[in-house]
Amino acid sequence: SALSILANLTHVICAFGRDERRVDSRTIYVGHRPCPATDAFIPPKFCDNRIVSSKYTVWNFLPKNLFEQFRRIANFYFLIIFLVQVIVDTPTSPVTSGLPLFFVITVTAIKQGYEDWLRHKADNEVNKYLVTVLEDGRRTRKESEKIKVGDVVEVVEDETFPCDLILLQSSREDETCFVTTASLDGESNHKVECCYSNTSVTVPLRRVVCGGMTLFVTFFSLCVVSLRSLGPENLLLKGATLKNTQKIYGVAVYSGMETKMALNYQGKSQKRSVVEKSINAFLLVYLCILVSKALVCTTLKYVWQSQPGQEEPWYNQKTQKEKDANLYLNMFTDFLSFMVLFNFIIPVSMYVTVEMQKFLGSFFISWDKDFFDPEIQEGALVNTSDLNEELGQVEYVFTDKTGTLTQNSMEFIECCIDGFQYKNRDSSTELDGFCVTDGPVSMLQQKAGREEEELFLRALCLCHTVQVKESTGQEDGVGDQVDGVLGLDGEMVHPAELRGFIASSPDEVALVKGAMKYGFTFLGMESKNMRVMNRDKDVETYELLHVLNFDPVRRRMSVIVRSNCGDIMLFCKGADSSIFPRVRQEEVDRISMHVERNATEGYRTLCVAYKLLSSEEYAQADAGLREARLALDDREEKLMAVYNQVETGMSLIGATAVEDRLQEEAAETMEALQRAGMKVWVLTGDKMETAKSTCYACRLFQRGTELLELTVRTLEDGGRRREERLHEVLSAFSFSPRSWTSAKQDYGFIIDGATLSLVFNSSPDSSHYKSLFLQICQNCTTVLCCRMAPLQKAQIVNMVKNSKGSPITLSIGDGANDVSMILEAHIGIGIKGKEGRQAVRNSDYAIPKLKHLKKLLLGHGHLYYVRIAHLVQYFFYKNLCFILPQFLYQFFCGSSQQPLYDAAYLTMYNICFTSMPILAYSLLEQHICMEVLMSNATLYRDVAKNAMLRWSPFLYWTLLGVYQGLLFFFGVRFLFSNPALQDNGQVFGNWSYGTIVFTVLVFTVTLKLAMDTRHWTWINHFVIWGSLAFYMVFSFFWGGIIWPFLRQQRLYFVFANMLRSVSAWLVIILLILLSLLPEILLLVLRKPRWPHSRQVRYTHI
Repeated sequence: SALSILANLTHVICAFGRDERRVDSRTIYVGHRPCPATDAFIPPKFCDNRIVSSKYTVWNFLPKNLFEQFRRIANFYFLIIFLVQVIVDTPTSPVTSGLPLFFVITVTAIKQGYEDWLRHKADNEVNKYLVTVLEDGRRTRKESEKIKVGDVVEVVEDETFPCDLILLQSSREDETCFVTTASLDGESNHKVECCYSNTSVTVPLRRVVCGGMTLFVTFFSLCVVSLRSLGPENLLLKGATLKNTQKIYGVAVYSGMETKMALNYQGKSQKRSVVEKSINAFLLVYLCILVSKALVCTTLKYVWQSQPGQEEPWYNQKTQKEKDANLYLNMFTDFLSFMVLFNFIIPVSMYVTVEMQKFLGSFFISWDKDFFDPEIQEGALVNTSDLNEELGQVEYVFTDKTGTLTQNSMEFIECCIDGFQYKNRDSSTELDGFCVTDGPVSMLQQKAGREEEELFLRALCLCHTVQVKESTGQEDGVGDQVDGVLGLDGEMVHPAELRGFIASSPDEVALVKGAMKYGFTFLGMESKNMRVMNRDKDVETYELLHVLNFDPVRRRMSVIVRSNCGDIMLFCKGADSSIFPRVRQEEVDRISMHVERNATEGYRTLCVAYKLLSSEEYAQADAGLREARLALDDREEKLMAVYNQVETGMSLIGATAVEDRLQEEAAETMEALQRAGMKVWVLTGDKMETAKSTCYACRLFQRGTELLELTVRTLEDGGRRREERLHEVLSAFSFSPRSWTSAKQDYGFIIDGATLSLVFNSSPDSSHYKSLFLQICQNCTTVLCCRMAPLQKAQIVNMVKNSKGSPITLSIGDGANDVSMILEAHIGIGIKGKEGRQAVRNSDYAIPKLKHLKKLLLGHGHLYYVRIAHLVQYFFYKNLCFILPQFLYQFFCGSSQQPLYDAAYLTMYNICFTSMPILAYSLLEQHICMEVLMSNATLYRDVAKNAMLRWSPFLYWTLLGVYQGLLFFFGVRFLFSNPALQDNGQVFGNWSYGTIVFTVLVFTVTLKLAMDTRHWTWINHFVIWGSLAFYMVFSFFWGGIIWPFLRQQRLYFVFANMLRSVSAWLVIILLILLSLLPEILLLVLRKPRWPHSRQVRYTHI
């Protein structure tokens, strides 16, 4: 009971190494009971249980956010310009720079503040979660953030552990509990945690010592002190969820930001898109243009003033202070003034428009109904909106196999017993098998002996960690952790027999269900006894003595059981490469051909072995296992040595084949990506034969594809050192006379993890190997890397990402072992599959199924890139059109820094008059409809390699801006050659000149965007024509009313008087038509860049 726990627990001491660099030693009194008088103890201070993932607080938001924003070069530049306007006597008001900068800073701060508010909200959901804590023998409910180290916490089924706990007591008879750790490692299958096998709440527990990564518990009974070892299975980590257990009690040992989940959190590195890099490059060009303009005008000003009578004209006499001023200081001040006058050529509002376009555009992915999966009732998820346009630039796709290309839904297909193949037949209740031609016996309808059959099926029923969960009949399948079963005859069984299987791997469930279909049913465990129903409907009981857990190094797992008659048996299952060296060769010969054939067909294969242990062998193994588990140092190595010693001299009794079916439309998706010009690399931990078969099934390898293999097998053929053979094989592949550029021949490359380790090792020849390896891979349409570790996946992605040309990479996976490559690639895609959500949380985008990747890239990615590329080019173009007349005006006003436009126009040009149309265009434009993009994957190649943001399109937009800017200025100057433009004989002044130029400018750049629009919606119509109408209305009111807050009103009735002149109307209309004439001619004469939607449809028909 809970009271007995508090009565017997005294204190806990933990020295638990959270990582290699930090060892935390602490003493904890359970339930905060008083320290014994004999102990010298100073109570330490531990952190509370609050989780903080937010970036800002109410107090530091403003200074911290401003600091981060002004670290951006563009924002800092405009801040300097604003300060120059405040300090120096410049021709324009500080408002012209300050207001756009304030707008950009404010919008960005609101966006970042909103995102941080969401993080605060998520933190509060965790911190305010109510949990049950035992205090003085009473259950009390308190918020999770108020848990302290030393509290005894009660957790019930389906609750999440609020902090790191040491398991004290479980409601299960065997003192175990089941947890899922999907939020920690991405695995959604059940794992077993347990109390120490010989403890109960009546034993006086004194302390728990945690050293390195190993826990130890000390028991005091009178004067006898015993040390017992606890493994990681006794630690319940924060974020894990209790399953299939009514409740447990645990003591809090680490809380808040000291929990393993908080310490192991890996923040995402900032990913920058190629568009942002292009923007910076273009920005440097325009900055050079700005400095050049300022230098030219400063020089011309002093050349002008050097002429007689120009430095100090009669109408502008200098003051004594101006005469005494330093000449070079005046020149520098004038240079700064010209920089301020021309600074609008740098589009500061473009950054906030790009931010808004990315943020708002990401909702279209989330709202896409085609991404909604009715099975999981979820759609696509966007974690990073900064990379939308990168989806249209992908050159390399790195994909996992299991759970990504395949469904990770295992189905038992067949087995091989003593060399005889047994096909799975759902309607059969007996072993229906037949020998095939690749077996050792050629007679059909021949089976193995009954004893061999039953021994093999017992092995399948006993060698696993599967648990049976009784079904209530009200559950909806319990996700992917619980699989319902049928009766032995394929019919519905009685409610009392309705069960579900819980396992740490879907393979194990498939094998247990396969054994059921052949007559052997695993009924579950009672205490330490495993119960199996055989074909005769008799229940056999086996005592579970030891479990030799699976690990990726051994690649096998074993159990040691004792039968009712006293026989001690070891059953082992694992990969063929792990089992074959530990059995007799003649047994391998009978089964190896079956295993190879199944692997070639794409099935996952496991070999099953058996060993009868004598009493002496078991006693030795038992002693070795207990001693290794008590070891203070090198515990894993000592356990491994005992495992390897026990798992020798076994008898091979059979093999199994389990099918992991392809994802829906996996082949069509991969084929479309290759047609779009992407190279697909499959990175998997599976064996080569299985992965190769999957590649053929997904059409990544075609029947005509020439496969180049670089594996341990090929390196050992020559009988020389692997390093020598590696260089020889790489050189042979690289410098062979094969034509890499041949359009008729595709190449595929296969490499395994061991060989990849040689390529990436730290030897002097490593860089040479790597360059040869990369050269081969880049010339192959598909690369298959098998037997890969997660770190090697990230190394592969990093190598390609940093290769020549810096190609855009995309990684897609569904499990925790894919997180490293997802974080390493430019774009990380997580699939909401059956291996938890770790990949989804660490990804930039998450999709329910692999088939959705096709539309995400070929549809959304293509459109996002075209939209934002047009946005960037358009912003630079319209600002060049805006400032070039201002620069030309200096040649006609003695370089006196006289502004051409009114301050209101300077301020509102980018904020109000021209911002909304391009924002709507960048969100809604579809130059080609989505259906055509999906059906014609080759259209993706048209925008690949940053095609729309290269220097040639940039030069075209720049020349167009120069042409229109020259036309605006000199066209209006030609109008002003007529001295009388009004009916009353009055002449227009300089502000009328600038207003006419600005009117032509606003209409021209807006109509240019309207001509570029291919997909019209009511929003496009509203913002384009609404912006023009707003400009007209604003100009009337700005110049038609005397505003009391203005010292001087330069545009008073200027706009109204301008529109009274027929000549002004004529010139405005004529200049707009002449400015757009090149674009009109190009639309008429030039072949369309992309095929029209109808044209493509007719072509396909």
